[in-house]
Amino acid sequence: MTLFIIAITVIISLIALSRIDVFDKMKFNAYLIHHNNEWYRFLSYGLIHADWMHLFINMFVLYSFGSIVEELFRYHFDMKAYVYFILLYIGGIGFSTLFDFGKYKNDIHYNAVGASGAVSAIVFSSIILYPAGKIFLFMIPIGIPSPLFGLIYLVYSAFMARRGTGNIGHSAHFWGAIFGVVFTIAIKPEFFTLFWEQLF
Repeated sequence: MTLFIIAITVIISLIALSRIDVFDKMKFNAYLIHHNNEWYRFLSYGLIHADWMHLFINMFVLYSFGSIVEELFRYHFDMKAYVYFILLYIGGIGFSTLFDFGKYKNDIHYNAVGASGAVSAIVFSSIILYPAGKIFLFMIPIGIPSPLFGLIYLVYSAFMARRGTGNIGHSAHFWGAIFGVVFTIAIKPEFFTLFWEQLF
């Protein structure tokens, strides 16, 4: 499922990068959603990216953590795992922009693209499912315990979103991560107990 999502996202992103009309039609724009009822943009923006590097980073992280979530979902849910994985990913795309929708629904100049919200949901689902894991960042040879990384990531994303500078969707990162945690626990509340048992 992870590879299927990556393949679809890469294909559509490459098309959008070569065709500005497709890119403009798919990007997240709260004003057009609110005033023109273009609700599909809540999902379509997650299939396109700003450039090659943006696409590569998101898909690399998705590949790295998606396989973990898929494997553990299959262990706990059997065939339902694929449904839950899709709901986790699509839900992350949609939920992660709700805050920005409310904030920018009257600002025609605000746009966003990329699967970062969904990828954050996958990463944080993996943290709940496997808190004993470690996360390795580029150029840093020492792994960071995944719960500690998650905490730092949330604080940093919330801080940067509050500052509101730059062209990175920190708010989407934050709310995508929150969705990943809540969704994972909601589909099986025992995950929360297992998380604390493995954590301590």
